[in-house]
Amino acid sequence: MKKQAIAAGFVLLSFMLPLKASAASFSKFYVFGDSLSDTGNVFAATGGLVAPTTAIPQDPPYFQGRFSNQQVWVDYLGDQLGLTPSPYITLNPAIPNQGINFAVGGASSGQGNAVVPNAPLPGVLEQVGLLTQPILQANQKLDPNALYAVWGGANDYVFGQATNTTQTVQNLSDAVGLLASSGAKNILVFNLPDLGKIPLALATGQSNNLTALTNEHNKELAEELDKFSNNPDLNLISVNVSSLFNQIQSNPGEFGFQNVTNPCVVGNFQTIISVCSQPNDYLFYDSVHPTTNAHKLIADTALAAIEAKSVPEPSINLGILALGAFGAVGVLKRQQKRSVLVSVGRVVDAQLSHTTVQN
Repeated sequence: MKKQAIAAGFVLLSFMLPLKASAASFSKFYVFGDSLSDTGNVFAATGGLVAPTTAIPQDPPYFQGRFSNQQVWVDYLGDQLGLTPSPYITLNPAIPNQGINFAVGGASSGQGNAVVPNAPLPGVLEQVGLLTQPILQANQKLDPNALYAVWGGANDYVFGQATNTTQTVQNLSDAVGLLASSGAKNILVFNLPDLGKIPLALATGQSNNLTALTNEHNKELAEELDKFSNNPDLNLISVNVSSLFNQIQSNPGEFGFQNVTNPCVVGNFQTIISVCSQPNDYLFYDSVHPTTNAHKLIADTALAAIEAKSVPEPSINLGILALGAFGAVGVLKRQQKRSVLVSVGRVVDAQLSHTTVQN
């Protein structure tokens, strides 16, 4: 069975399930994460809107600021929901938005960047704070009808030298808790695929260690999220990326992949040595990031998880209007305006010094 058949299966499943989620179910879409979710923040910060071939990630072969060959899961899920979150770097206060994508390549799970700790770039928990801070200061609440997605932790283990999962899982739990206490009702949380099976880990001898950390991370994250189950107003939706990738790597042909161990792109985001001719035959586009076909399957998995759970009825709350959306961006840009370009370059240079893996 080819990848298209698997995708069709997800679509069929969505029709078989009660129709609890649709494009009208969510008013906006907010994303917090790292390069797996970044739809152009690092790219814009490094001049990609003016000179895409010298930005990070380089376009081509990377696609319009995504760390992949085409769209990422945020794009695909957004298409299904009828919502396109705007990268915060390019957000224009004069133009209405359908949500904000705060995800930044290299983000840690907590404060700052896992690759270059001194860079003024927000980690996942910090990203959440940038949205919630102006809302809470104004004694208002987040939009209860929006969808909030949280995915992080991989950089802590792969690049941040984290030797255990305690702090990383706590950061993600705190991010969910901060969103919930600020008024969010629908929160999507992703676990991690087996980091021991990414090409970088296979090439550097870190597979066993990263697999052990991944397993412990996913176990502890599930336990932390279970603590929110006593909140009847919270629609907490878990996305099991670990299971999805295990299935793909065990039976690649069933999902349309021919290579699940090597990267398509050899080199790094600025110095490309070679690019394979058929990237979507690969699970990994480079030594860390999935191809767009893998991202499509992640989005399908997320949508199925959303539709499998009841979505609270829409309610009226105006707290996330201009105050929250543009207040968050204002705080972030004041903090980072002077040094973000240099710092993003440092982050990627440091990260990519480890990511040249032969295919």
